[in-house]
Amino acid sequence: MFAKIRNRLTRTQWIAVGFLIIILCGTGLLMLPVSSRTPGGTAFLPALFTATSATCVTGLVVVDTYQHWSLVGQLIILLMIQVGGLGFVTIGVTILLMMGKKIGLADRGLLKDSVNTLEIGGIVRLAKLIVKGTILVEGTGAVLLALRFVPEFGLLEGVYYGIFHSVSAFCNAGFDLMGRFGEYSSLVRYADDWLVNVTVMALILIGGLGFVVWRDLYEKRLQFRRYTLHSKMVLTALLVLVAVPVPLFWILERNGVLAGMSGHGQFLSACFAAVTPRTAGFNTTDVAAMGDAGKLLTLVLMLIGGNPGSTAGGVKTTTIMVLLFYIVSMIQHRDGVNVYGRRLEDGLIEKAAIVFTLTLTLAVTASFLICAVDQLPLTDVLLETFSAVDTVGMSTGITRQTGTFSRILLILLMYCGRIGSLSFALAFTDKKQKSGLRQPMARINIG
Repeated sequence: MFAKIRNRLTRTQWIAVGFLIIILCGTGLLMLPVSSRTPGGTAFLPALFTATSATCVTGLVVVDTYQHWSLVGQLIILLMIQVGGLGFVTIGVTILLMMGKKIGLADRGLLKDSVNTLEIGGIVRLAKLIVKGTILVEGTGAVLLALRFVPEFGLLEGVYYGIFHSVSAFCNAGFDLMGRFGEYSSLVRYADDWLVNVTVMALILIGGLGFVVWRDLYEKRLQFRRYTLHSKMVLTALLVLVAVPVPLFWILERNGVLAGMSGHGQFLSACFAAVTPRTAGFNTTDVAAMGDAGKLLTLVLMLIGGNPGSTAGGVKTTTIMVLLFYIVSMIQHRDGVNVYGRRLEDGLIEKAAIVFTLTLTLAVTASFLICAVDQLPLTDVLLETFSAVDTVGMSTGITRQTGTFSRILLILLMYCGRIGSLSFALAFTDKKQKSGLRQPMARINIG
């Protein structure tokens, strides 16, 4: 029976169903009385919202992670973050390899789609690299963060805090345990702490780099010319999206949320505000207190997101770069889009346009519905919906003010954002047959 079901589902549908099963299982576990500090357990909708946010590595919450969830609940959330960040297919293949099982062609194809790589060759080696790299990076991050947390919280709790926040940062999840100092305070307490800021930012960037880029860096070291076109574009985008937003945030917020901070505190906060929207969800400054320009810049960074095949969300850096290069080529009347001495396939441009349009449509439609139902400020709602569909987790605090309908919308946005807006659409259409007939061609005016 299992084989029949498997044969009827496409790889895209398998990934969508897999994430749905993990979310539902996590919801059930979080509803258990042992998972929360509140007697009687947690209601279905808050548990579902939290499970979706953790599995989709978003970070939006309707209850404070530290104050509401017990140690058991926090560990369940941490497990869902890890599974959601790496992908259940990658973890499943790793377990099979540890058991000495052979990975068949169907599983290799599923793994290829899961990590969003172009080639099926070497996919098992890539899975091993992903797991080993994750253990190394998260372990290093946990040790560095523990250096700050152990003196503050004691040995066992300090080590636990180091592990939790390292995994959450690497997986771009944005969940934190700093509610002990105040609900929903995130990392504001450490706004001027070099160790915490640099470690968390490094984890966010490495996790959002993309596993295919990991392979290029591992195999080709610093030989940039030998990198694939994908890696070259991703690393270029990384440089630009760190170098440009940092001074912009400082200029926009130096008299706002950065006012009153020390010089190095302002620098760290500006850096963090530029990095975390892609798509981590932590914050060291009050997002609600930002000016409209700062919020708009944050929204743009959330929409761009991280890189394909990574723990990050968003429409992805390569999508934006392809669209920008295409616009420039059209303006200059060039034949095709050329990047680093290579011509991009026409199908990539179409796919980039579809991903961007679908994501934008989902966020704007949800924003309209939430504003209509809950009567909340438009700017804050836009930040919330883009944060959900781009799996960021940053919020001005209106998540807790939304009603049942709006929370369901946010859950759907987080789910769509994690599996990809295009993948979500294809999950319903992959099996449909295309008609062999083509309609007569016609022309319309554009622009």
